[in-house]
Amino acid sequence: MAMKTETMKTDILAAYTQHALEHEAFPTSVYKFCKENKIEETDFYATYASLDSVKHAVWQAFYDNASSLLAKNESHDSLSRKDRLLTFFYTFFEVLLLNRSYVLFALNENAQPMKNLGQLKQLRASVKDFATALIEEGNEDKSRFTQNPTALFAEATWGQLIFLMKFWMNDNSASFEKTDALIEKSVTVAFEVFDNTRLDTLLDLGKFLWKETTGKA
Repeated sequence: MAMKTETMKTDILAAYTQHALEHEAFPTSVYKFCKENKIEETDFYATYASLDSVKHAVWQAFYDNASSLLAKNESHDSLSRKDRLLTFFYTFFEVLLLNRSYVLFALNENAQPMKNLGQLKQLRASVKDFATALIEEGNEDKSRFTQNPTALFAEATWGQLIFLMKFWMNDNSASFEKTDALIEKSVTVAFEVFDNTRLDTLLDLGKFLWKETTGKA
């Protein structure tokens, strides 16, 4: 039964993203969606409560795929917290690249950007859980008075990912090398702030963003 459920999830997600790309619109009717894809409605509702929940699940699947790839790396758990976050971002954007057409459509579908971000609710929760674990691990080495607020830094990590996604969507550099550079710089800044160390890394990130935004050195 579990295997059938996982297969149905995969089939529904694939059919949903394909429909969005081929019709340049999200499915609006469960009945029509199931009929077009030869899916029993009872199977659909046993898997997802609505088409909207499928839209959210697509992004969760991207996260799960990235996490699965990381889990296959036996040395991943032995990496520093900084390198684990860096590796996660790089891997997550590799998954996004495989689905770039869908990502660009989904996050530009509505003229109001905030409405497009609503579909990232599940992804946001997963990223914050991941960040929370890293932050709590880092706080173990700090005194009670110097520990960083977990909720604040977890939310900052989510904001960092959204910022990186927006940059990546508009990145025209070869192999998205500018996004890779920004990921490295932003993660370095995040851990400089977390560890209360040098300010020059923050200035370095500012210079990079200024150059990319204005085209001036």
